Amino acid sequence: MTSTLTSTSTLTSTNTLKSNDNDTLKNIVLPLPPTTDRGAAEMEIYARFMRHLRMVPNSQADIKVLSAIQFTADMLDLRDALVSKVLVDCGLRAPRKALPSDYLDHADNSLMRSGWEVGGPNASTIELKKYWDSIGEDTLAAYRREPVIAQETLFVE
Repeated sequence: MTSTLTSTSTLTSTNTLKSNDNDTLKNIVLPLPPTTDRGAAEMEIYARFMRHLRMVPNSQADIKVLSAIQFTADMLDLRDALVSKVLVDCGLRAPRKALPSDYLDHADNSLMRSGWEVGGPNASTIELKKYWDSIGEDTLAAYRREPVIAQETLFVE
């Protein structure tokens, strides 16, 4: 689901964010509510995220988004990566530093595959990558991450 909102609204006098205040958060496009054909779980994730995003006591938009994702995951007893994926599917576009590392692992690994392979990227992940490219994110960030090494410890009695 793509969301290209152009809004001229700004912060109100009570200093709260509205869902269409995309021009008040630098380099961040807030998600739209999930469509009716999606489940109630996605709507619950969206509602808690947007509710908490307004309450985060931080001036940096990246920290606000990351904190709201982590808070939503904790409140719903879900993983940060799943909450991030649902929000990206709803249209969240944010810099890499505003997303949890588990989701970045998933996105980087899926973007290294073609769209037809098992584990390949879905449409929202491809759009997120295009967004990252448009705001000037590092194109080689996926290759600069620590590699995953499977190690098995040896137990000796």
